Amino acid sequence: MEDKFYSIDQIAEILDMHHKTIRKFITEGKLRANKVGKQWRITGHDLSLFMESNNLNISKENEDKEQVIEFSTKGENIRKSSGRINVSTVADINEINSDQYMRISNTLIALLNSKDASMGNSTINVKYYEKENKLKVLLWGDIKFTEDMLSFIKMLVEGGK
Repeated sequence: MEDKFYSIDQIAEILDMHHKTIRKFITEGKLRANKVGKQWRITGHDLSLFMESNNLNISKENEDKEQVIEFSTKGENIRKSSGRINVSTVADINEINSDQYMRISNTLIALLNSKDASMGNSTINVKYYEKENKLKVLLWGDIKFTEDMLSFIKMLVEGGK
């Protein structure tokens, strides 16, 4: 990735995000980009830095076309979870198409990206199995965070049918 330049659309495809989300990251200074003519260009190095600084890992696995998003609020500016109890849970969601997957994962990333201090040191990992139309959402955080996120996921899934 080091010497290559990417357009906003290419970054959006790589990260499985909407191009407007990528533009927002650029305008907020979260993703470094350079203007070339009228278009933004992002270096592979800047993309790597962005992904590392946001604990964001995206991978598309060979022929299975499994898509993985990991996003965490871990960082120096976020306070640690105030609860004594932390919970990890996995939500398996069946019969999810790729559009629903994108909507759910982008919404969850946006929630964690809001930097709400009540989320503490929480983590969400999302993995989509395209061949099986199955989505796994892994949550880690205090009880309130987990409860809120499960309710939100339920609303996204049941409201999207």
